[in-house]
Amino acid sequence: MKDTMNLKNGIVIELEAGASLRALQVAAADRAAMVATWEALTPDNLAAVQIKTGDGTVAGNYTDLVLVSETSVVAADGAVLTTYSLREKTVEEKRLDALEVGKAVQDGAINDLGEVVGTLAEGGTI
Repeated sequence: MKDTMNLKNGIVIELEAGASLRALQVAAADRAAMVATWEALTPDNLAAVQIKTGDGTVAGNYTDLVLVSETSVVAADGAVLTTYSLREKTVEEKRLDALEVGKAVQDGAINDLGEVVGTLAEGGTI
């Protein structure tokens, strides 16, 4: 069995080689299959990733990964070998994510407050 990369949403991607997060190789039958794998590497799916060896042993648990690049080679038969380079988010990127979440919560609270004030201004009750 091959090593696998297990994404947050349960998608399991078989690895041809996975020496490090910066060099994960994935084989695809054709370009469409390669693109389907590439599209699965969303920020949400990369928020929690587990790498397992062929025998099922967990080789690594990662959070907050970022897709840095992908490089593909197309064989004569149309098969595609892609090397994905991933990395963990920096401290600054994690802080920015937390700020964005906090801002969304704050924006929702301000909107709710605005609705309450508007209702009261119109003589309504809460």
